[in-house]
Amino acid sequence: MTKRHGYALLAAVIAVIVAISGAIYVGVAADDGTGGTRNTTADNRAPRDSAAPASAGTWVGTWSASPAGAEPGTETNGMAGRSLRNVVHTDVGGTEARITLSNLYGQQPLDITHASIAVAAAENDAAAVAGTMRRLTFSGSTTVIVPAGAQIMSDAVRVRIPRDSDVLVTTYSPTPSGPVTYHPHARQISYAAQGDRTEDLTATAYTEQTPHWRYLTALDVLSDESVGTVVALGDSITDGITSTEGANHRWTDVLAARLRAAAGTGDVPRFSVVNQGISGNQVLAEGLGRPADNPSGLNRLERDVLGRTNVKAVVIDLGVNDILRNQGEVDPVTVTDGLREMVRRAHARGLRVVGATLMPFGGHRGYSRSRDAVRRAVNAEIRAGKVYDAVVDFDEALRDPYDPRRLRADYDSGDHLHPSDKGYKRMAEVFELGDLKGAAPAEL
Repeated sequence: MTKRHGYALLAAVIAVIVAISGAIYVGVAADDGTGGTRNTTADNRAPRDSAAPASAGTWVGTWSASPAGAEPGTETNGMAGRSLRNVVHTDVGGTEARITLSNLYGQQPLDITHASIAVAAAENDAAAVAGTMRRLTFSGSTTVIVPAGAQIMSDAVRVRIPRDSDVLVTTYSPTPSGPVTYHPHARQISYAAQGDRTEDLTATAYTEQTPHWRYLTALDVLSDESVGTVVALGDSITDGITSTEGANHRWTDVLAARLRAAAGTGDVPRFSVVNQGISGNQVLAEGLGRPADNPSGLNRLERDVLGRTNVKAVVIDLGVNDILRNQGEVDPVTVTDGLREMVRRAHARGLRVVGATLMPFGGHRGYSRSRDAVRRAVNAEIRAGKVYDAVVDFDEALRDPYDPRRLRADYDSGDHLHPSDKGYKRMAEVFELGDLKGAAPAEL
């Protein structure tokens, strides 16, 4: 926004701020910059004490997922008349919570008339712990209309969210909304029910299961366990596509557990970790559509990293799909230049950037000697300190010492590209936690 001068205007701005001090932040992904429209009729007021008063702590991300496209089969009716109960796993805990909903890939407004949050009664379950169910509001209203291409953040609500636990976020839309914005490879089962069952404590009505996360893209908490957020930006390896479903065995989950266990000791920062992996993601190339399904790392950096809550550092593990998904041989300089541009943008926001070497894929259907040569050339630049502030060497940690073109057998999921649970654990174990701490250099 352009800075203007003059006491009269300053007074007007202050008056506006006071008038809307309880308003939410609306993040818009559409090209036209439309904001969210909210229904503020008195009939839709929230139950008493549903909104949280200000209290001590720091707002951080405890879970997130990148919107990756429009869910097939939802083009006409969306999820009209269904309650969608997303199951997500927290990193750090807090005393208040707020969510972000996205209609990025919608083609018409998304009308949410009821939304709730609760702590899950058990892992991988749609039932809620009694006493934790809270109705969510948006600028004081229990209903919200999210325009096509937009996202919206809820008001904060007071609820104790435990660390390392499952949380249920449920939304209900009575009318057709067109394509559902979703994250396809959740590695977590979520649920749906017919009708408005948003505040049901039991799982009885939630007979439909899905491997996707729908509409929900972030859960933030007001926490005294963390002072900032680390964002992991990556492809299917960060997405954890071959990890055990419902077990939270992605390398980011293990990294988060390590940080929780060691937080505040030595040089280990008190940071939470959120996962912004999209399977198939590339540094440079875009998917199809407008907005693009599976947007490039460069394209989504603003949305998925810089737009997350209280970000202090980013870990980037991208580049292997730029090598594998192109017909001809990719110039390694093109890949590293794209990565450097991402680092430059992160530095402009004062973020520390840790980057990963690219792991081997010998035996994978896309393997060739020339592609492996590109991978090794990219890794050489990364290891030489010419791309990132610090390096985590996933390649060295997981490759077969007798055949460095391949993953070690027990670290291989079987497709010769993605790690096993043991491989994901090893990735997190070799991460130097202190590398997440420190100011970004003015120039790299």
